[in-house]
Amino acid sequence: MNIMVTNDDGIHAAGIRALAEAMTELGSVTVVAPDRERSAVGHSLTVHTPLRIFELHKGWYAVDGTPTDCVNMGIHNMLPIIPDLIVSGINHGANLGDGITYSGTVAAAMEANLMGIPAIAFSLATFGPSEHFAEAAQIAVHVTRTVLAHGLPSDTYLNVNIPNCPRSSMLPPLITRQGKRSFVGKIIDKTDPRGRKYFWLGGEESHLTDEPGTDFHAITLGHVSITPLHIDLTNHKSLSILSKWAF
Repeated sequence: MNIMVTNDDGIHAAGIRALAEAMTELGSVTVVAPDRERSAVGHSLTVHTPLRIFELHKGWYAVDGTPTDCVNMGIHNMLPIIPDLIVSGINHGANLGDGITYSGTVAAAMEANLMGIPAIAFSLATFGPSEHFAEAAQIAVHVTRTVLAHGLPSDTYLNVNIPNCPRSSMLPPLITRQGKRSFVGKIIDKTDPRGRKYFWLGGEESHLTDEPGTDFHAITLGHVSITPLHIDLTNHKSLSILSKWAF
């Protein structure tokens, strides 16, 4: 196997080091990741400025762009052959519910899927300090082995969230659907020492709907959550309704 590893926390993050090391059990690993943290950039692509690549050491490349940029650079410019698999993460923080639309970690897997390459995004469900990245990486290997054994369905990539606890305390993986999150928008309005206004985009703690079968519910109970995703954003239920309107 030729495996490419990327993330949105940056190439120096603990999660990508753990994931890349663990993936060597499955094949040859090349890391192509942002040169710094790029969390919450979603599926953004750099088109107005040039990109630069920095080789940190053999098989480890930093790109001064987004996770989506990294996938494109890795496939089209840097890797000698197209990778058999792209894995993204391990993100420091859960990617649950419709919050995944902001995630650069999930977007990297989405971009790989667009290019016809099997892809999995992995996240560790904590934003605080964690000592469980190595154990989460072993879960990632287990999930990846299963994917390789069966092959992903067409038009499918996976969003995997892992509880922040020792592996011995985790409950078996559950196949879940994407949950719902209610966002509370907030912009912090301040004045700097020179008297100029500045604004900081933030948000109060959002509420995830704890419904059985959702990714959030699985993580709350201590299960690994595996959610199959695809890129079609069409609201198919609305097609028949809108087709009757006199546009």
